[in-house]
Order: sequence, then structure tokens, then C-alpha cells
Amino acid sequence: MPTLAVGASRTLVTVLLLAFDTATPAVTAALHDGRSVLAESTEVDARRHGELLMPAVDRVLREAGTKLDAVTGIVVGVGPGPYTGLRVGLVTAAAFGDALGIPVHGICTLDGIAYAAGQAGLAEGPFVVATDARRKEVYWARYDSPRSRVTGPAVDRPADIAEQVTGVPAVGQGAVLYPEVFTGVRTDPAAPVHQSAAALVALAVVKLEAGEDFLPPLPLYLRRPDAQVPAGYKAVLPK
Repeated sequence: MPTLAVGASRTLVTVLLLAFDTATPAVTAALHDGRSVLAESTEVDARRHGELLMPAVDRVLREAGTKLDAVTGIVVGVGPGPYTGLRVGLVTAAAFGDALGIPVHGICTLDGIAYAAGQAGLAEGPFVVATDARRKEVYWARYDSPRSRVTGPAVDRPADIAEQVTGVPAVGQGAVLYPEVFTGVRTDPAAPVHQSAAALVALAVVKLEAGEDFLPPLPLYLRRPDAQVPAGYKAVLPK
């Protein structure tokens, strides 16, 4: 298995990173050996994250010809994203990390999409990443480069951020949904719309090589979940 020079001391370590993200409608997983992506799987279905994630993980492991116990680290997108989908990936990452005794590295989902835009050659200057937050809102952030986020992440109604994003190159489903606000939305077929675990894990490798810190594997919700306790709910106390 290839080795990776990690951190300022450039210590050589053997790596096999499993990455996945469920913060967008894409249920996406990928495996990286420190040099390249060995396998990846992405299926877009906003309502079936729980059903699709484990088969996606099994698929990439099988395609790479390896097993879960060979993985040396987990990379997971921490959002922002809708509560129900996002928690599927984070709970799975925590379970894998605990069972295997390996680190779990969190990365902002928008950063993964920004990095994918850079890989596609669509992010040479300032640009915006926006994903669908539902409720007629978007999760968004602004970048100076694919590796440099300068504002956000935040959740807003598109009209409320028009002055900040109009005319700025933009990628992501949120920008696609509101082209009247995100007037610089990229229409190139290579422009990322949803998250790609292949880009997410490639970004993780770069961060590991540079000795950079990761986010804790905790959810970036940015707002309260859609599910709420009914207003008329009455607690029943035991007699």
C-alpha cells in the first residue's frame, strides 16, 4: 500500500482513506490510497441516504479489492446540510471510527464542492458555492480559491445575499436553483452540482500532507431541524 508524507515532519505513513458525505442529495463514497482515488460511487436521491450509504461503501471497497478493516482513516462531510440526511453520514463515520479504532476527519461539505470546482478548472478566482437548504434557502460560502474559504458557511434566502453573489462565478445546486440571484452560475457540464466523495477525499489527502487540522466530525446544521415537537404536545407523567 502506498505511503503518504504527513505533516511538517513529513512522517511516512500508510494510508487508505474511506470518504463519504450525505449532506446533499448525493449519497457519495470514495476510497483513496494516498496517491489516487481507487473507487467511487455517487447516487443522487434526497430521500434515501440511510438506504444507499452502506451499499455505496460496500461497492467502493469491493471495486478496490479491499475490506473495511484495511481502512486507516475516515473522511466525512460535516455539512451544512439538512438534518435527516446529514446525520446518516456522521453516525456511520463515528461507528466506523469507533469499531476500527481509526481517526475520523471532518471537512465542510462546501469545501469539498469548492475543491471539485478547482479540479474541473472552474475556480481560478473568487467564486461561490451554494447548496439547497430547502425552505427556499441556500447554504453558501465564498472562496478566494478552491482551498481558501473567506466567508461562511451560512444559510440565507437567496434574495437576501444578492448583493454579495450576483455576477460572482458560482457552483452547486443552490446556485442552479436560483439563477436569477446567482447570475454567475457555471453551466459547464464539469461544474459540480452536488458533493463528490472523490473530491472530498482528495482534499483530505492534501490537508494531511500539509499537516492541516480537520473539523471535528460533528454536524454543521446552521439552523434548527425541520422536525419539531407538536405545539399541542402534552407530556404524560407516570402516576
